[in-house]
Amino acid sequence: MNSEALYQLIDVGKTFQGPTEDIEILRGVNLTVQAGESLAVLGASGSGKSTLLHLLGTLDSATKGDIRFAGQDLNDLDATARAQLRNRDIGFIFQFHYLLPEFNTLENVAMPAIISGKSRREALGLAEEAVQMVGLDKRKDFKVTTLSGGERQRAAIARAVLLRPRVVLADEPTGNLDERNGQKIAEVLTALNAELGMTLIVVTHNADLAGRMTRRLELRAGELYAQS
Repeated sequence: MNSEALYQLIDVGKTFQGPTEDIEILRGVNLTVQAGESLAVLGASGSGKSTLLHLLGTLDSATKGDIRFAGQDLNDLDATARAQLRNRDIGFIFQFHYLLPEFNTLENVAMPAIISGKSRREALGLAEEAVQMVGLDKRKDFKVTTLSGGERQRAAIARAVLLRPRVVLADEPTGNLDERNGQKIAEVLTALNAELGMTLIVVTHNADLAGRMTRRLELRAGELYAQS
């Protein structure tokens, strides 16, 4: 891990408009995430964990405060620049894998490269490397509908790291898996963080996965606390 600050959050707040009053989800969040760090964000349902991840991934904007990514203020980016940043520098892993059933494993993993404008040949070449990293090379030609739950999540991880993003954001990546497959996914994520040097930020209820991270934070009623 190097000393470069990848994320800096300064007094970040997020409020949603409710039917009768505004609902404050995050308030006064201050956070610095170093490049190459692995970080777990824990908290009860409704504490704002996924909202925080969406702000980090530019899927939503803060109501208050500043979020800087590698020194760039995200408030200064328009929709096109945000989309380019997501494709180039941010990998996403969700609780539901969102794989396309009409394509095989390799084609699904290659999608970010195809979207970025790379040729099909180059995109599939990158996908070959990615599926090997997560141990799916023997299943690369299978339709994703034939994969197990753990295999589908590993395919989603391969897709997320395909373009070697600077950060991977994972929202409950083991939430739909049994304990055995959850441990496998935890091992894959931590190995990729160590081997590729990508920053890893995980929202999770999984104590085993959280325990593998170098730092753990907890959201309580929209406020962020360090956890020993």
